[in-house]
Amino acid sequence: MRPEDLQLLTTPGTVAVSGDLVLVSITTPDLDKNTYRGGLHRVFPDGTTSPWTHGDRDNAQRISPDGKLVAFLRVSGKSKPQLYVVPVDGGEPRRLTDLPLGAGAPVWSPDSSRLVFVARVPEAGRYGTTDDGPESEAPRRITRLDYRVDDVGFLADRRPRLHVVDLDGAVIEVTDGAHDVSDPAWLDDSTLVFVAPRDLGVSETLHSDLYTVPAAGGEVSLLVRGAGEVSMPFVANGSLYWLGTEFTGIDAVARNHGLWKSPVDGSAPVRLTDVETVDVERLSGQPVADSSGVLLVVRNRGALELQRIPFDGGPGEVLAGSSAAVRSFATDGSTVVAVVSTPDDVGQVEFVGTGVRTAFSSVPTRRVVELSGSASDGYPVHGWLVLPEGDGPHPVVMAVHGGPFMYHSWGFFDEAQVYATAGYAVVLPNPRGSAGYGQAHGQAVIGKFGTVDVDDVLSLLDVALAREDCDPERVGVMGGSYGGFMTSWLSAHHGERFKAAWSERAVNAWDSFGGSSDIGYFFADAYCGTDPEAQRAMSPLTYAEKINLPFAVVHSEHDWRCPLEQAQRMFVALKRRGVETEMLIFPGEGHELTRSGQPRHRKQRFDAVLEWWDRYLKA
Repeated sequence: MRPEDLQLLTTPGTVAVSGDLVLVSITTPDLDKNTYRGGLHRVFPDGTTSPWTHGDRDNAQRISPDGKLVAFLRVSGKSKPQLYVVPVDGGEPRRLTDLPLGAGAPVWSPDSSRLVFVARVPEAGRYGTTDDGPESEAPRRITRLDYRVDDVGFLADRRPRLHVVDLDGAVIEVTDGAHDVSDPAWLDDSTLVFVAPRDLGVSETLHSDLYTVPAAGGEVSLLVRGAGEVSMPFVANGSLYWLGTEFTGIDAVARNHGLWKSPVDGSAPVRLTDVETVDVERLSGQPVADSSGVLLVVRNRGALELQRIPFDGGPGEVLAGSSAAVRSFATDGSTVVAVVSTPDDVGQVEFVGTGVRTAFSSVPTRRVVELSGSASDGYPVHGWLVLPEGDGPHPVVMAVHGGPFMYHSWGFFDEAQVYATAGYAVVLPNPRGSAGYGQAHGQAVIGKFGTVDVDDVLSLLDVALAREDCDPERVGVMGGSYGGFMTSWLSAHHGERFKAAWSERAVNAWDSFGGSSDIGYFFADAYCGTDPEAQRAMSPLTYAEKINLPFAVVHSEHDWRCPLEQAQRMFVALKRRGVETEMLIFPGEGHELTRSGQPRHRKQRFDAVLEWWDRYLKA
């Protein structure tokens, strides 16, 4: 895969099924127009496909319970997503909403007469509600720590509210914006259940609970007090289910999400999955039920497995995703479909249990090899190696993932494929701190950044370098977010092992991160502790005088997760010492540049990465 091949990737997203109707959303980057395009495609039981809608970008499709209508979100040009419906037997889609900041993903009522969704409602005079530009807006009065979030922006002046819309397009606001709301579902035809912060967010909290409200509007009532964070409630088999974690205070990091259950009145909640070994991947979508249990995706050593959990709990049955990554899934109670990504394919729609898969256009890929070994303390290490063509020995790039409670997976990874196509062997470690290897594995770095995680990534690198096709004399290190932190740390403490470094959207100094990041007010203390000296000891910037190798500082201008000052401080510290360093800043982008940034910026970033490694690893 080459940088320009981004526009050849057709990525299947959400999927829906009802009888013989299977719909999948498709997304393709358009480098010429610098946007993403895609519509809904129908997938037939024999694996063939045909376009089903023709919007600029249609997604979040939901088939009504009676099987007669499809609701979906449509984005036209640079407009905000709006909610549409269309009959399953064809016809012109009909728009139901016209909201200034757009609508969220719809959820059908059980009787198929209405839909609930979340939409942010702007204060008068802000966010395009007048013809005046942002410079004419009044100042924002900030009184809370949780006042903004990356890739969204400021929060208090555009609170999310629950909306219900009928099939004639009559929209009502069910909540008033006094508190955050998310993840709506229907308890019955007249009652909604949703997620809100503890005590409806009267003060900053990492805890959330389940609440109910009449679908016609009215009083909000507490239904379930969560043990930590709750999300994605739904009703199945006569019971209420949701996903949740367990923690106290700010100790929310590196916690496995599990499946929980209670009667529909919210009493006596119980966790159905093991807290240590089962971690549900929420990015793969809302759990759903069939006649035998609850379907959800579980993180397992880099695999994202579609599992069926019995209604009363117990071990899950793996339905799809062994040595693969299930990105989305759906069932109508009998047919199960899933979007499955593999190392050599961005995603195929699979009719689970039939062997039928449908592929979309992709690109040539390079071979992926699983790696395993042991750290110096005997702890097992695990990851992957993506190999270029030829026998080598190849120059090596080790790429550390972000999080740290995330993972490299068995799914398609465009970055590794681009680097391998350019001639680099790419090492992808999942060190202690990563997700999918047990909760204890994820929590092993709390208060210990730069210790066991470093041992793990270097140990896996040694496993790769012991191969004849990898050149131990030409090795680079790179990563983003926590991976950027690790790149900076390794450059300072183990710089002799690398020829150059590419540190992207990094955390370099916990002291300023605590006050500048959208999550800094709790994240730094949760991972590093509250002692300023301990935070300083775990900050790569503290050791900048030890960095002597060529060092790229890469950041997005509007990154509020790891703010730009984290890059600036490192760049200035290195530049003043005479280190060979450059800073690359992407305008208008946030923390998610590499995954969902503007297509041209993604290509330009790939070009810059390859130029950097060609300069220092191929010379």
